[in-house]
Amino acid sequence: MIRLWVVVTWLVVCAAAAAHPGEQPLSRIAVERMVLAVNESAHVKASPLVLGLKGETNEWVEVEFFNPNPSNADWVGVFSPADFSSAICEAFGVPQYYPMLCTAPIKYQYANFNNNGYSKSGKGKLKLQLINQREDFSFALFSGGLKNPKLVAVSNKITFANPKAPVYPRLAQGKSWNEMTVTWTSGYDFKEAVPFVEWGAKGGQRVLSPAGTLTFDRNSMCGAPARTVGWRHPGYIHTSYLKELWPDSLYTYRLGHRLPNGTNIWSKSYSFKASPYPGQDSVQRVVIFGDMGKAEADGSNEFNDFQPGSLNTTYQIIRDLKNIDMVVHIGDICYANGYLSQWDQFTAQIEPIASTVPYMIGMGNHERDWPGTGSFYGNLDSGGECGVPAQTVFYTPAENRAKLWYATDYGMFRFCIANTEEDWRPGTEQYKFIEQCLSSVDRQKQPWLIFLAHRVLGYSSCTFYEEEGTFEEPMGRESLQELWQKYKVDLAFYGHVHNYERTCPVYQSKCIVSGSDHYSGPFTATTHVVVGGAGAGTSDSEFTTSNIKWSYYRDFDYGFVKLTALNHSSLLFEYKKSSDGNVYDHFTISRDYRDILACSIDNCPRTTLAT
Repeated sequence: MIRLWVVVTWLVVCAAAAAHPGEQPLSRIAVERMVLAVNESAHVKASPLVLGLKGETNEWVEVEFFNPNPSNADWVGVFSPADFSSAICEAFGVPQYYPMLCTAPIKYQYANFNNNGYSKSGKGKLKLQLINQREDFSFALFSGGLKNPKLVAVSNKITFANPKAPVYPRLAQGKSWNEMTVTWTSGYDFKEAVPFVEWGAKGGQRVLSPAGTLTFDRNSMCGAPARTVGWRHPGYIHTSYLKELWPDSLYTYRLGHRLPNGTNIWSKSYSFKASPYPGQDSVQRVVIFGDMGKAEADGSNEFNDFQPGSLNTTYQIIRDLKNIDMVVHIGDICYANGYLSQWDQFTAQIEPIASTVPYMIGMGNHERDWPGTGSFYGNLDSGGECGVPAQTVFYTPAENRAKLWYATDYGMFRFCIANTEEDWRPGTEQYKFIEQCLSSVDRQKQPWLIFLAHRVLGYSSCTFYEEEGTFEEPMGRESLQELWQKYKVDLAFYGHVHNYERTCPVYQSKCIVSGSDHYSGPFTATTHVVVGGAGAGTSDSEFTTSNIKWSYYRDFDYGFVKLTALNHSSLLFEYKKSSDGNVYDHFTISRDYRDILACSIDNCPRTTLAT
């Protein structure tokens, strides 16, 4: 017989609100309405009982179930920890309700998924993929649909052989060009086991580098569902700094934890190529996108086309990984929206990429925004996370990771990554950063200057911006376009709008030169690119039908951009669709880097030696 204990919470009601197409699918489950409907004839069985016997971090399981009173509204939820009764809930000191769950599942699927005869026979099977998330798992069969869930049966428990094992390494550029950081997740607190990285040049001697450990708790979250039904312990986040790397050299590494008895727990081995020397004249390739999100390979939690968009983008990048040196994901990372289990799911999804090349992130509204927390926008988009998981799960070389704006150089590129969820206007700390980042670049070494931010601070012809009469985030480019022009920013990238759009080189809403597939000669103006179609649904990002002169190329589909610096004088821009990886828009820039060392706007001297 199943026991579910009394839960005490009032914030949980937030999770039951009607979901819009772009909302986190787990929020569609009315957890607070759950009642018992246990049927002794019903059952759920999961196998195999132990996963990861050979060190795997993800495996497929089979869930077989039977309900003597089936309906097409029945669904199966995956819970972790396996004991998901309200006995594990924290009290909030408000009236009690019974019975009630206190946690959302980490994923769910309808019982009739690939079981066409289920509504008559009550028998079904599901193939579900699980990842190592530090705890055991169980599977629960519900009737009543997502809005009125009735618990019918719960399965046996299954677990990974070592649930605490180090998993999902994420590389990132350090604060110096010859430093790579490795961040990963485990179930080991630093008091339990000492974290480190064993690494070295391929074929050479390996050394050990220590790692620091961070985590956060429920009280670090700003509201529901992150503090209520969406809460799940994030594990322990470790970061190690691999320093004094040789340019372009191949390194191998593995993650380790040393137990008090001297035993080492190891991950599998990975490899990466060190960054080029600043200004090095070699081919350098960077992929840029925003708003990807996560999706389940087994079709669970499916909503709003995240599965074909998100997974296709991930797979296309993996297929081309040998020809990619760095990835920049400019906000709206996994759309956890307060359901903390989804951060593990996302880092597992991108592991083949992030374990091999630096995976740099920017802050988006779905990571940061929450009322009363200092975010520029007082909306509920982060689901109560208020930026804490994003700035902990991923490393960035920001001076203050809570603010998450930073500069990073890669060979011939300078990237200035802004945070649109914090004020960027003149007089603010971030405005000073932006100008410093743009003005301090050595264009002889980094001729390609790139500005990136989540919300559109430049130009977008999306309908909701047109309705505002701005074609940008309100107050977006007013103070920044002088900086872009003055410091000759080649390209500005944005997400937030779930489509692709490229402008002509534009300044003060006018094309300085016509849009083209090739630009040559001195810098004229910045080309603005919206590349927010990496996976999140496109339903609210349609283009205006108005004739916008600065809008040169549009695509209402999923995709990403690849920049290739061929040398100091040639840059190739390619927009690729996630569905097939083919190039659908491209252009090149050809110029002598000395052109961008000349003055512009207001930094020219009034007189010269010739006057």
